[in-house]
Amino acid sequence: MDNLQVGTLIPGNDALRVIPQIIPYGFECFSLTFWQTTGDVNLPETAKKLNDMLEDKDQFISCLSVFGNPLTGHGKNADTLASWERAIDNAQLFGTNLVTGFTGRLVDEPIDKSIPKFKEVFGELLKRAEDKGVRIAFENCDMDGTWDKGDWNIAHNPTAWEMMFDALPSDSIGLEWEPCHQMVSLIDPIPQLRKWVDKVIHVHGKDATIAWDIVREYGIHGPKQFVWHRTPGFGDSNWADIITILRQNGYQGTIDIEGYHDPVYRGELEWSGQVQGLKYLKACRGGDFIPSPK
Repeated sequence: MDNLQVGTLIPGNDALRVIPQIIPYGFECFSLTFWQTTGDVNLPETAKKLNDMLEDKDQFISCLSVFGNPLTGHGKNADTLASWERAIDNAQLFGTNLVTGFTGRLVDEPIDKSIPKFKEVFGELLKRAEDKGVRIAFENCDMDGTWDKGDWNIAHNPTAWEMMFDALPSDSIGLEWEPCHQMVSLIDPIPQLRKWVDKVIHVHGKDATIAWDIVREYGIHGPKQFVWHRTPGFGDSNWADIITILRQNGYQGTIDIEGYHDPVYRGELEWSGQVQGLKYLKACRGGDFIPSPK
């Protein structure tokens, strides 16, 4: 189905090495990710090489992502804000109009205390993005944070989303959504997606398995693990339902598998799991496109 492509996340500094090796498996797009900084990656040069590599192929770059804390700039996050700026400035060289990542937060302060700084920092980034025809989307991972304390991200709870989008009302800013991070908080992702789908700009293909027997007997604060991140097809979510909701509401983005989290399909089995997840998601979107008889 050419209006909802399925791809995978690739570290930006490995893109030129990894993408040629995985193109034959059927991935249709690639999300380039950077941890805290774009580092010494020359974005214009990388964009040119990737464009040359993909010139005669159907694959494309779906977005650039920077995962760090741009609100503080402390420690290894010193370059995170500048990396957001570089990603925004160079996104269209990669053929994409989307930059994603964490919001950041004031360290170990309640989420509401971070909203003024969020508005200040991302207000400027949003102006920069809109001037270049680029959109911004926030990943919904809690990074072990709560409402009261944390480091990386405030965009993991729908109450925070309401505050964020009230602070910066724009169609150019939204969510990089996935069911996994909501399920980790025991939130049902399906009704949430129905409510928030109009703000979903990008989707990460990652699921979760919840051990409800452990939750009922031991709760969520004991020593027993009660939830696992999973590759789509191995978790609890019905992605046919997720894709149906996306399609019903005119979603125009991609689904990119976020790997390297599954407790089973990891290590030597990582790409076996990802390719199976790719096949599963393609089946959930309705299989291959078949033209209607004339």
